[in-house]
Amino acid sequence: MKLILIAAALLSGGTAAFAQTSTETQDDTPDLRIRVGAGAQTRPSFVGADKNDIVPLVRVSIAKGDNEFRFTAPDDGFGIPLFTSGGFAVGPVGYFQSKRTNEDAGVAIGPVKRTIEAGGFVDYVLNDSIRLRAELRKGIGGHDGLVGQVGADKIWRDGDKYVFSIGPRLLFSNGRYQRAYFGVSPTAALATGLPAYRPGSGLHAVALASGLNLALNKQFGLFGYGRFERLVGDAAKSPFIRQYGSRNQLSAGIGLNYTFTIRR
Repeated sequence: MKLILIAAALLSGGTAAFAQTSTETQDDTPDLRIRVGAGAQTRPSFVGADKNDIVPLVRVSIAKGDNEFRFTAPDDGFGIPLFTSGGFAVGPVGYFQSKRTNEDAGVAIGPVKRTIEAGGFVDYVLNDSIRLRAELRKGIGGHDGLVGQVGADKIWRDGDKYVFSIGPRLLFSNGRYQRAYFGVSPTAALATGLPAYRPGSGLHAVALASGLNLALNKQFGLFGYGRFERLVGDAAKSPFIRQYGSRNQLSAGIGLNYTFTIRR
């Protein structure tokens, strides 16, 4: 059951949280509380798009015993903390990036295939209300580039009754990633009339992300998120983005949670 839920979260671009605990049942095996959320979200059709798609939103969180569900921000990649010490957590992370076709772009700029991004993350919890996080991922297929994100979250929570967070983000990438989404190759320049453009590496966006989980009772709850991203640097200067895309990227979603317990 656990593997099925984890796979569902990865394929949907959701995140999963695995809480550490010292609470145990009489046979020294803690029960598992599993929170499954489903809803809908609007997000850019592709990186730099000027229009949004409505797609499913799935979240899965797992906690042991009576421990709180571990905090995750709405734009975290799918990560599993393999090592924890003090306020640090380190582990692998994955993300699913949607494709871009010429039809999506509205011009023959060149396609970018769907991409699985795999890498690692580091969390550091300063206290109960501040979390820092960094991710670095490599594209497997698709853009084939490197992309990363660093950010901080201010957190307000009352156990699992409610959790609200908000915080800034910095997004950076290498030249291969930026050329895939923001560049104009000589071939594309001939096809589109846009000037050829070869962006470099570095900071390509800044963002602000906010999330909310609200328990209605012990079984049901609501969750939602909002995220605004602004392209900067070479990405913002792209002739393709300026004429056919948008420097402003907005995502938002809402859904319903259901929590159940697996006795062990």
